[in-house]
This record gives sequence, structure tokens and C-alpha cells, in this order.
Amino acid sequence: MKRFRNILYVVEPSVAQDGGLARAATLAESNQALLTLIDVLPEETLDLSLAPRGPSADAFRDAVMAERRTWIESLIAPHADRIAYRIEVLTGITFIEVIRAVLREDHDLVIKTAENPEWSRLLFGSDDMHLMRKCPCPVWLMKPEEKPNYRRIVAAFDVDVHRTVSGEEVLNDSILDISSSLALSDFAELHLVHAWDTPEAGFVGLWTSDPETTERHLIEGEQARHKLGMERLTFRLRERIGDEAYDYLSPRIHLPMGPARKQIPLLVGKLEADLVVMGTVARTGIPGFIIGNTAEAMLYQLQCSVLALKPPGFVSPVTLE
Repeated sequence: MKRFRNILYVVEPSVAQDGGLARAATLAESNQALLTLIDVLPEETLDLSLAPRGPSADAFRDAVMAERRTWIESLIAPHADRIAYRIEVLTGITFIEVIRAVLREDHDLVIKTAENPEWSRLLFGSDDMHLMRKCPCPVWLMKPEEKPNYRRIVAAFDVDVHRTVSGEEVLNDSILDISSSLALSDFAELHLVHAWDTPEAGFVGLWTSDPETTERHLIEGEQARHKLGMERLTFRLRERIGDEAYDYLSPRIHLPMGPARKQIPLLVGKLEADLVVMGTVARTGIPGFIIGNTAEAMLYQLQCSVLALKPPGFVSPVTLE
């Protein structure tokens, strides 16, 4: 399935690039997409006071940026004969300039190796989190030691069984499309997960004389509704990829009971998953939606690569001005 046509790869000089760049090049090749490599230099690195005595500010800036471009050329060299690519070296704040490039050039996927700051046990750094919150197109953050092929992919969904939520089905279908396409291309297991909860079950004793039976019926009924919601989701997946591909994938369905921010990272760790595909934009009033605060809580716990998507109509707070 060809999904991407204009991929943006963000160079992260603080960690190894080989694994992430190899996967980006393979994806560009299989999609016949243009791959743009972008490097954003902080303004302070172009401070003339750091330069040897003699060159002008403009000459020093040009020399530093040319050196950086040469370095990126060396990174892409092993893949240069099989893809169409371009290099862009900019200055500024990384996540802002990356999002502006997306807006300016209409990129449909951003790939970046996670910063993995040395002072923290977290996989994702500040620029990573800003991109996942604010970038309008999907963002794929890869572990520095990225594998050439994934073994297990987890796709996390919200399935609101009590009301129709605008954009939810489109977002879930996008998660289905991307996760299944990657699982097929990598010959990986596909795990579909939806965490659900019934917090009101703990209060049935306030209004019934048989709290144990009432609580059991309440939980069983809620579980059945969420199971039906996931069955509808898997039916849509079968429709989208066809019976043969669906039967080959045989996606595993997981319906853990409890808050998504706890249950999904636990499942990802138990499965030793290589990638989580999920949505990342908050919508108020939707209990348990795997976005917003829930997504951030999950991201702080995950130690695997993440592909984060936005729902339709998302507008980035970053502008070209």
C-alpha cells in the first residue's frame, strides 16, 4: 500500500542515525516518495565569537552550514542510488522549523530518531514531545538502535461505545491502515488494543441493595459493548486490506480493563513491542480517549518507537509567520 509521497527525515545529531535513516530510505523507496533530510542548527552554534579570527559573520555561517550539509551527504550516501532525496539545513528551534517545513512543503510524514536524553530514563526529549503534540502530519519517532524489521506492532485505539465522536472513525482507520501496512511489510505481529474502564462500578453500593451482583452486571455489560466496538473495528480492517491479508495478519485483540495510561504501557512492555501506533491530540469530554493527557502519560512510560497521528481537522499552533 502506497501511503506516503513526501517524507521529512529530521537529523538528530545527538544519537546514531544509521537505523532510522535506513528505515526512512526503505520507506521512501517502497512508496516511491521524495525523502527530505532536514537539519536545524541552533543559532548559538553560528556565533561568530566561536569562529577562528578572520572570517565575517556571513562567511562563518556559510562554512558551518556547508560542513553540515557535507556530513548529511555522507549519511545518506549508502542509500542515495535508490531514492530521490534533498537536503535542507536551517537555523532556529528544531521542532518549530520542522513543523514550518511540513506546512511549507506539505510533507505527509515526519521521521526522527528519538533524542533519548542521557540525563533521563525517558526515550523522548523536548523536541520529540513538541512534534508529537503540534506537528499536523504523522510523526514517527524511532529508537536510536532501530531494527531493520519490527517483530510486534501495537495499534492503540479509542472506541467510544456511548456516542458518535466526530473524526474518531477517520483517526482509527488511519491507525488501522498504517499499522497493518507496516505489519505486512515487516512480517510482524499486529496487536490491536483498546483499554476500557467502569469507574462508576465502585459506587453501586450507594444505590443498590446487591452491590456485588450489580457491579458484575455493570462490568460485563460494559465489556460486551467495548468488545463489539473492537469487532466492528476489525471488520473495517478486513474490508480495507482484504480477506487474504487479514487472515495472514490474524491481528490479536486486547481489551484490558483499566485506565489506558496504565494498561497500554503494561501491555506494550509485556509484548516487548517494537512500535506503538496511536493518536495524540486531546479532545475534552471523551473519557479514556488515547490522546492528550492520556497519550502524554503513556509516552513517558514507553521505551519503544512510536508513530503518532492527529485526527482530521487538526491545526498546528505553529505557523509560517
